Amino acid sequence: MENIDILVALDENYLPPLKVMLTSLFFNNPGEKFRIWIMYSHISKEKLDSLDKNLKALNMELHSVKVNEEDFKFDYTVGRYTYEMYYRLLAQHILPKSVKRVIYLDPDVLVINPVRELWELDLNGKFYAAASHTGATGLSDEVNKIRLGTDHKYFNSGVLLIDLNLARKRTSSNNMFKYVKEHKVELVLPDQDVLNGLYGSHIMEIEDAIWNYDARNYNTYYVKSGGEMDTMWVMQNTAILHFCGSAKPWQPKYRYRFGVLYMHYMKKSSYYFD
Repeated sequence: MENIDILVALDENYLPPLKVMLTSLFFNNPGEKFRIWIMYSHISKEKLDSLDKNLKALNMELHSVKVNEEDFKFDYTVGRYTYEMYYRLLAQHILPKSVKRVIYLDPDVLVINPVRELWELDLNGKFYAAASHTGATGLSDEVNKIRLGTDHKYFNSGVLLIDLNLARKRTSSNNMFKYVKEHKVELVLPDQDVLNGLYGSHIMEIEDAIWNYDARNYNTYYVKSGGEMDTMWVMQNTAILHFCGSAKPWQPKYRYRFGVLYMHYMKKSSYYFD
């Protein structure tokens, strides 16, 4: 089978959750061979070497790509967000041309079922596949349409399938930098707002309950599905659990439903990663 390319973009602070995510990816995709691409600006060689050694033991290849942060210093970040958040949007211009498509994953996800179906998805001429977190009422979609001046759903940037070949032909880094500078007043979730504002019409929608399940919103999924999407359904059907928002399951007093599952993989990761 064809290798699956996984992309992450992060700084050194997010290495611990990355290791948990990669542990879950390994255990729930038996027989798959993954190439892990890390775009970074601030991770020490020592920590990258350690990660490389650990991943080889899991039959995964590590490819680290250092990005010059100075190229991204357009005087705009928000709160806890760093420049690394933008790197996913320029992966097509940063990764080697031999890489034709990638699955981008935020480090704060768990992969609890196989991802090959997503990897093999026909994008039908779109650059991206992404999910929309509409919530109970869909009101956030309407607010974001007004805020960003768009006419499509608001997509989450934490899980993306990217057609790098097509994006290389149809996008430019200058367009992204220009968009950020011109719209910085409207940007709330910076990379996500740019994804939607600049490329929203080039995104194929995928089901969030399968590919980008918002772990904060178990009750919403359960009610909207008429009780079908209970915990057992999630464990059997959801491929990617996303721990969205500022509260994270590795923090004390995390209160959402899948925190215990996260701790399970966190403990497993300690056996495989330094």
